[in-house]
Amino acid sequence: MSWFPSLAKKIFNPQLTFVRNRYWKDRQGAGHLLKRHGYEETIHKEGLLPRPEPGDTQRLKTLPIYRPNDTWAEHKALFGQNDYIDILGNERVKPHKILYNIPMWLRGVRGNEYQVILRKYKTLAPGIYPVARPTKWHQLRFRIKYLSFFLNRKTKWPLRPGIKR
Repeated sequence: MSWFPSLAKKIFNPQLTFVRNRYWKDRQGAGHLLKRHGYEETIHKEGLLPRPEPGDTQRLKTLPIYRPNDTWAEHKALFGQNDYIDILGNERVKPHKILYNIPMWLRGVRGNEYQVILRKYKTLAPGIYPVARPTKWHQLRFRIKYLSFFLNRKTKWPLRPGIKR
C-alpha cells in the first residue's frame, strides 16, 4: 500500500498560483502601479525629520487631479498640416531625400533585410565604423553571411530551361 499516498498526493494536489493578478483582464485599464498611495505612517512619528503630526490627515502621496488631454489643441490639430508646402516647395524634391533624422544608408531603401544590411555594409565599410565598433561590425558581417547562406539555400528560383535542380 506504499503507492496509495503518492497517488493521493497526485490526485488531491491543489493548484497554486503565485501571481498578483490571475488574469490579464484584471489588469486592463489599471495603468501604472501607484506605490504608497494612501499609506499612513504608524511608526517613527517623532524625531528630527519632517514628519506629519499625529492628528494630521495629510497623506504621503495623493493622486493628482485628473485633467484630460485636449486632443484638439491647436498645436496637435495642425501638426504636419503644411509639411509639403513649407518644406518641399515643389514636387521635384522627394520626401525620402529630406529625412535628416535617419542614417544615410537607410534613406529611401526598399527591400528585404539582406538588401538593407548590404547597403549598410557598403556605406559604412570605407569609414571608421569597422575600427570604432568592431563588435557591431562583426555582427553585421555575420548576419550578411547567414542571410546569404539562407537565401541561397531556401529561395525558390523560377524554373528556366537548362537548369537542373
